[in-house]
Amino acid sequence: MRIVVPRQPTARLSDAWRHCVGTGRFDLALRRDYQESLDLVQREIGFRYIRGHGLLSDGMGVHRPYDYAGERRVRHAFTYVDQVVDAYLGMGIAPFLELGFMPSGLASGDDTVFWWKGNITPPRDEKEWADLVRAVIGHLVDRYGIDQVRRWPIEVWNEPNLAPFWSADQNAYHRLYEVTSLAVKEVDAELQVGGPSLAPGYEDEWIQRFAEFVEARDLPIDFVSRHAYSSGPVQPVPFGAHQTLMPASALLEQFGAPRRQLAGTGLADLPLHITEFNSSYRPDNPVHDTAFHAAYLAPVLVNGGDLADSFSYWTFSDVFEEVGIPTAPFHGGFGLLTHRQIKKPTYHLYTFMAEMGEQVLARGEDHLVTWHGDGRVTVLAWAPADPAGGDPVDGHTVRLSLPVGAPDAQGSAFARRRSVSEDAGNPWAAWCEMGRPLAPGDRRLDALREAAEPARSHRSVPVAGGRADVDLVLGRNEVTLLELTPVVDETPEWWSDDRLFGLGGEDVDASVNRS
Repeated sequence: MRIVVPRQPTARLSDAWRHCVGTGRFDLALRRDYQESLDLVQREIGFRYIRGHGLLSDGMGVHRPYDYAGERRVRHAFTYVDQVVDAYLGMGIAPFLELGFMPSGLASGDDTVFWWKGNITPPRDEKEWADLVRAVIGHLVDRYGIDQVRRWPIEVWNEPNLAPFWSADQNAYHRLYEVTSLAVKEVDAELQVGGPSLAPGYEDEWIQRFAEFVEARDLPIDFVSRHAYSSGPVQPVPFGAHQTLMPASALLEQFGAPRRQLAGTGLADLPLHITEFNSSYRPDNPVHDTAFHAAYLAPVLVNGGDLADSFSYWTFSDVFEEVGIPTAPFHGGFGLLTHRQIKKPTYHLYTFMAEMGEQVLARGEDHLVTWHGDGRVTVLAWAPADPAGGDPVDGHTVRLSLPVGAPDAQGSAFARRRSVSEDAGNPWAAWCEMGRPLAPGDRRLDALREAAEPARSHRSVPVAGGRADVDLVLGRNEVTLLELTPVVDETPEWWSDDRLFGLGGEDVDASVNRS
């Protein structure tokens, strides 16, 4: 059955999908490969905010205790903070600040997370912690201006409902939130602070208790945050992990959960930010590198803005070291890009979304149609992706009748199509065909970058009565972007394709022959 797409927009397309993107710890931003990768992402996608761990960890060198004249003192140093934030702003992206982890000189214990040992214990001195928060936020205000920093969300900690990220209990997190949020507002009352940045799997009671605490203490809170992942238990292998996956709809259910859980509380109507999401929560799960992954996440990007004010893909790049330094160019990293800027299929899903129009004409289980102010119509379509591991569907067809030009327009439209699938724009498949080299040389890297480019095609589509009928036949795990532009024919009246090689006896206007 052909879907007749209405001529009038039905909604405005949410850009919650590009509001924020995740990153590895803050000090990785000092690296050349990281900055080259982010610069590419910003040119072709253009996120507004970037969020990562470790702003206050030892690697950033902010909290520097010392002894002088028999007294313990603290210097707050911003050498690396300034370099990172300057780099971000220079690439058109601002920090979504996560306040964590604990500097070792302020930590109450030795518990850490990740290969780089982020400390996950509460502060041993709440006053010194509050001083640190005020110093960091105050410095950012002094350097970048209050109007700028007021736009930067400030999140208190990361996943305090998980023991690997918070060594204490929920009550201790509540206390941390209280001390931190009040310190932020002491710098400026209009700064945005929020939390609790929960990992999936928490009971409703966790976030409800948090809301009760905030309301009972009349604490500042400007947004609510949580994370969303759709993978099951880890099945480890050396330098990797495998997991089962829930349907992509599970991610959307998680996006919408806080509004249901907070109904009737004072936090119910606050902005909701999903500050991390992906399929797997492991940075070494090969599913992240596949064509399947792009088709799997397509309906999440298309529909997630109905449920949350932002949802931040975790992460933009494989320059990321939570479980150690990656040992191969394709290692299951979270990134849209590998090291050395090889584009994964999911990267292209994001670039396709970046080219959609602002007005929604139609949306279905396998497509999104938008309209641009200049008359173009764009279609994003995707093949069904089976998280149960079934054979990919080949030949899935999306049949559309698209409005082009005026209601009575006749003529043609220029159809431009780009696609990624199992057979195109799939550098992971090319890497496997190469024998999975751990350290490919320049020629192989060039081949991988070439394999990462989408398939491209173009053709003329007839327009009758202001409509163009198109049949998008999709390959295995394909995501495709189709752009239709009404054609204004400027062919000279004397041109004839039949005479391309100068054959034929057609008369040519004498004025054309004059030199």
